[in-house]
Amino acid sequence: MARILIVDDSPSQLAGIRRIVEKLGHEALAAEDGQAGVEAAKRELPELILMDVVMPNLNGFQATRSISRDPATRHIPVVLVTTKDQETDRIWGMRQGARGYLTKPFSESELSDVIASILGAGDAAAKAQEPATG
Repeated sequence: MARILIVDDSPSQLAGIRRIVEKLGHEALAAEDGQAGVEAAKRELPELILMDVVMPNLNGFQATRSISRDPATRHIPVVLVTTKDQETDRIWGMRQGARGYLTKPFSESELSDVIASILGAGDAAAKAQEPATG
């Protein structure tokens, strides 16, 4: 399964998301703020990043922009997972490079669906780039 980086400064949110990610059979990596998330993304190159927005040091919008513009990490999809539920926040997040947006609180099935959707899209893109055999 996939390696998923969870970036959230709330220990309880981090633990809850980790539980769901691991229940789905994925490996969960964690970072406690945006700067640590950017560094972990470069070091670990996960298949997906679940990014909170409101965090110290570097917020999720800034971290997403950094990850999506860095040639070493721009291929990694970022899903913003946040309490910020205004349409302007969603639009701004997508303009920073996010490929998805999930508002807290969310259900386990909502998070599962987002993960499956993003990872499934990545699988389809990878398969489309594979050379034809036969």
